[in-house]
Amino acid sequence: MTRRELDAAGITDPALRAAYSRCRALNARHGRTYFLATRLLPADRRPAVHALYGFARWADDIVDDTATDATPGERGADLTRLDGLLRQALDGGRPTAEPVVRALADTAARYAIEPAHFTDFMASMRADLTVTDYGTYADLRAYMHGSAAVIGLQMLPVLGTVTARAEAAPHAAALGVAFQLTNFLRDVGEDLDRGRIYLPADLLAAHGVQRDLLRWSRRTGRHDPRITAALRAAEDLTRGVYREAAPGLAMLDPVARPCVRTAFLLYRNILDTVADGGYAVLHRRAVVPRRRRAVVAADGLARVLSARLAARGTTTGRRSRLAATAGRPARRTARGAPEPRPTAAVPLRGGAQDPTEAR
Repeated sequence: MTRRELDAAGITDPALRAAYSRCRALNARHGRTYFLATRLLPADRRPAVHALYGFARWADDIVDDTATDATPGERGADLTRLDGLLRQALDGGRPTAEPVVRALADTAARYAIEPAHFTDFMASMRADLTVTDYGTYADLRAYMHGSAAVIGLQMLPVLGTVTARAEAAPHAAALGVAFQLTNFLRDVGEDLDRGRIYLPADLLAAHGVQRDLLRWSRRTGRHDPRITAALRAAEDLTRGVYREAAPGLAMLDPVARPCVRTAFLLYRNILDTVADGGYAVLHRRAVVPRRRRAVVAADGLARVLSARLAARGTTTGRRSRLAATAGRPARRTARGAPEPRPTAAVPLRGGAQDPTEAR
């Protein structure tokens, strides 16, 4: 499968192919939900998604990997080194030997991804070394611009749109935020073990919850109605961001849309699992049942096949019309000049609707 994806994307350099393969392995091992959705993309676009995920995962591991006892200073030095490699690669310097950075730089160049998105991402990763909580939701959203919203913006050129990209961008950013808020709610216990709380302090305080109460619940395994109420409020907040993101699905390229829709549903199902489990995320991780994941994935696959058939039918129809007009004598206009024959349709930019959406 890796070879077919690389061939489809036109990636021929052996070192670059190895770099993308490394990113794909990171995605497969660490991003089960994300990787499953990625498989629904056309093969030529998957390597770029693997590169974006692989880089984000690498930076996140520098900050959060519990398998090492690195100090914050050492982690900060590693982030600085990674940031330097990234800047050099994005500036078109000599190709780095680091495979993940090499693949990312190639993806950024192929899809003209704004370098600022990577700069903002690295700034949020560095914040994780020192910031342990956020007073308000506005404070948290400022952090998530770099840690989550820009991920959606990085993905948008890869996915493609049927509207002006600027119109789809706010929804793509919101979807990145919705995914991360979902992870924050699911991982609240694990984050607490790292000394961090990603639920806004004012939201918690509105329900009488502070860090000490969360620690008590985590340590004893006991429940408290105040915590349950706060977690339910965080769920409601997150569902509101999914509603912000939802209109963007129809703005995506039809062949990419099933992938994002599947990820949308799978991540939102994590919220359902959290609620169904009584908001016990301080005591155990919420995992979407395999059967539910399979149903969503199967629906996504059916939508992929439908979108590809529709796109193929549109192309075939255009070719048939061109063949039918070939060889016909040119008609004359009133002034006697030959009337031009129809030509192949050119994909429209901006707000034009993709022909496969006329259904």
